[in-house]
Amino acid sequence: MIIESPLEMIFRDLFYRLRSFARDHDVFLKLEGFNVSGSIKVKTAIGLIEDLERRGIGRPHETVIVESSSGNLGIALSLVCAIKGYKFICVTDSNSTRANIRGMELYGATVIVIDERDADGGFLLNRFAAIDSILKSDPNAVWLNQYANIANKNVHAAETAREIANEFEKVDWVFVGAGTTGTLAGVSERLRHEFPKIKIVAVEPTGSVTFGGKPAKRSIPGIGTSLRPKLADLCNPDHIVTIDEATTVETCLSFVRDYHLLVGGSTGAVLAAVHQLAAEFAPGEIIVAISADLGDKYLDTVYDPAWVKNVITPQGNGLAGE
Repeated sequence: MIIESPLEMIFRDLFYRLRSFARDHDVFLKLEGFNVSGSIKVKTAIGLIEDLERRGIGRPHETVIVESSSGNLGIALSLVCAIKGYKFICVTDSNSTRANIRGMELYGATVIVIDERDADGGFLLNRFAAIDSILKSDPNAVWLNQYANIANKNVHAAETAREIANEFEKVDWVFVGAGTTGTLAGVSERLRHEFPKIKIVAVEPTGSVTFGGKPAKRSIPGIGTSLRPKLADLCNPDHIVTIDEATTVETCLSFVRDYHLLVGGSTGAVLAAVHQLAAEFAPGEIIVAISADLGDKYLDTVYDPAWVKNVITPQGNGLAGE
């Protein structure tokens, strides 16, 4: 294969068959971490920018793109904006890893890091306040707003869901981590049309408020929110599974041992949710789970025993040494 642009490096039909992962059931893990920029968010980034261009809002070398991201979308937008000729400002927070921030900067982005938590224990409200300040000070600045932008949902209905439907004659369960809920909304919309009996499972961490949970401090980026995104209104999942961060870490570590692949933090939560609902799977059912990214971005967090001991299990329960 010869490519003309890094944006052609999207692997749409890559599924890892996890044999007997959920009791006697195989699980098909859709791997998005091999895409350029390292995650599913490159699809989101392209979709959001191309939507602006179709509407005549995005003008290369003039429009300044602004977005809030804890890592993956920020990196993807940094790449897409560099290729398409846009200045990009990413507002992130102290949960973002140094590797993510440096990756964005190398692609040419300006990165603003918010250190102060808001009243709900998260950073999102303060990130939004910083974006509002940028919009007021720069008339060329445009906020993509991945949390409410229908283009976020549409790209995953058109692409991610279609990729799943093309691979399987039927799908009975699909597990999706809930962050902005763009992937969840898009996948559920199209797959319900393709497979009317499918069961959609939304996975979020303890401390996320997306589906009515009590707000609390969260430390693993890429999943969950401290402010319910508007796109969540379009999801209507059949099941909502909440996973605590210690279980997420434990699942990531056991997955490396048993299936020999480093997966990202949100994938650990998704796989833990699959285990939690395994008793409900009927013989012969097809179970698909979406892995948004791989674990290389989490070597200093999820896969670092010292970080886990200090941040996830501050009282120490043995997990960090497992």
